[in-house]
Amino acid sequence: MSIEKVDTLIVGAGQAGIAMSEHLSNNGLPHLVLEKNRIAEAWRTGRWDSLVANGPAWHDRFPNLEYAETDPDAFPAKEQIADYLVDYARKVDAPIRAGIEVLGAQRNTGSAVFRVETSEGIIEANNIVAATGAFQQPVIPPVVPEDSGLMQLHSFYYRNPEQLPDGAVMIVGAGSSGAQIADELRRAGKKVYLSVGPHDRPPRAYRGRDFVWWLGVLGMWDVVAQEPGKEHVTIAVSGAYGGKTIDFRRLAGEGITLLGLTQSYSDGVLAFAGDLGQNIANGDASYLSMLDGADAYVEHTGIDLPQEPGARRVYPEPDCLTNPVRELDLAAAGVTSIIWATGFRQDFSWMKVDVFDENGQPRHQRGVSPEPGIYFLGLPWQSRRGSTFLWGVWHDAKYVADQISNQRNYLTYKGPNERNSASV
Repeated sequence: MSIEKVDTLIVGAGQAGIAMSEHLSNNGLPHLVLEKNRIAEAWRTGRWDSLVANGPAWHDRFPNLEYAETDPDAFPAKEQIADYLVDYARKVDAPIRAGIEVLGAQRNTGSAVFRVETSEGIIEANNIVAATGAFQQPVIPPVVPEDSGLMQLHSFYYRNPEQLPDGAVMIVGAGSSGAQIADELRRAGKKVYLSVGPHDRPPRAYRGRDFVWWLGVLGMWDVVAQEPGKEHVTIAVSGAYGGKTIDFRRLAGEGITLLGLTQSYSDGVLAFAGDLGQNIANGDASYLSMLDGADAYVEHTGIDLPQEPGARRVYPEPDCLTNPVRELDLAAAGVTSIIWATGFRQDFSWMKVDVFDENGQPRHQRGVSPEPGIYFLGLPWQSRRGSTFLWGVWHDAKYVADQISNQRNYLTYKGPNERNSASV
């Protein structure tokens, strides 16, 4: 069987892989994109049915294409996002082969070339870009045993309320996914318990501008690293139901029981940390901090945006916050299912190269690894806060493509001796 040879192999045809393909093409660099499923598959089958983007259509897109038939200030549904990415791949003529899985990759001994094993044969590549995204392997903490009699699933596999058995629902994790799913299930008539850990809570909009706009004018999208101690703090924001600020006091007033960070399980009882009040307070502080920054910007620049005193309204303290529940007997509470909105881990086990730390995380500078020819794209905080957003990954892809182009130029350089030999 013949071995196919390519200059740069991109693994993954989601938003990262498509953006990478565009910039490599702009640089005149030959490449191939492999995708084990369909283009943008995770948007179609790795999200719940009602999911919409967390940012408006005018912002959560690539620079060179707008959404078809979507109001710029609306929040595109997940299928619209997937269709948008398919359209964009077509627009940039990305050389994508779908339905081909990359099984392993390693450098040929004593060579600059990588040998890549796929489900349809061997490919040799000078460069590999891992564009498999930030959300690869769902993580469920080993807290509740599988034989507990409860239905347990990660938010990645949640689809709609009809999927769950009768009874109350326990949701662990109150970032964007957990908070949105909790709200949806409460609206569907479910009794919902929501375990709230540390989080940041921005306003959906303020003074007539969406929070993504405020992050832009305040320079916060370009922050290059999270504050110490906040490396794993989630963001509670939503575009659901037309877009509304997530306020946990409001959700509690509407019937959701808030709990602290989930700690342990024993004999049908879940135990929670006594940190609910502090987590809510810290979320409030992040919310008010953005309002303060926005107000200061308006005062400093004189921009004509209406005041919004109602944004600082505080909902009444719910009983679950003033008298927090530290233990919950799941059977007595009628809980029959648990949804774990507890994040993801990255899986680069297919890459047999020495570029990972003791936790399996890539070592890199803005996606460029210390191993010549190995690159990453779509990592959280790859270069800035916005790296996992569509527009952010597009800019990161340009940087990585330029680095590949630079390396190619260096490698094609011929020194004086080589030039003299060629002339002779």
